[in-house]
Amino acid sequence: MCPKGRVANFFEWCFIMAQYDSLPIYKKAFDLALYFEKIVKNFSRYNKYTLGSDLRNKSREICVCIANANSLVDKREVLRELVVLVEELKMIVRLCKEAKVFHNFNSYIYSTGLIVDLAKQANGWNNSVQR
Repeated sequence: MCPKGRVANFFEWCFIMAQYDSLPIYKKAFDLALYFEKIVKNFSRYNKYTLGSDLRNKSREICVCIANANSLVDKREVLRELVVLVEELKMIVRLCKEAKVFHNFNSYIYSTGLIVDLAKQANGWNNSVQR
């Protein structure tokens, strides 16, 4: 929420909110969300509306969580949630692989690589704030 008070506070708040899109972790999360939007189109009808929907929703949740964390002074709780969301996404991708939802193995490899990078960044951000 935008802080109430002077107009200067509103502009400061808008500036802080706008900075999340330059964060490397946000860029990685957005790339992952965009990638899932593209590959879910090729899933079978059943998987498109079950596992594909989970992939798309969880990846968007991660993007929103990063933007929220960037705007808060006390980021600890939101960053813990971010780490959990990334782990949940790992489980969904693993389930997709085991259910043979991906049309080729390269899709799984690429998405796993993005998630591993995202997890490292999320854990690093979380650890730096927890200290």
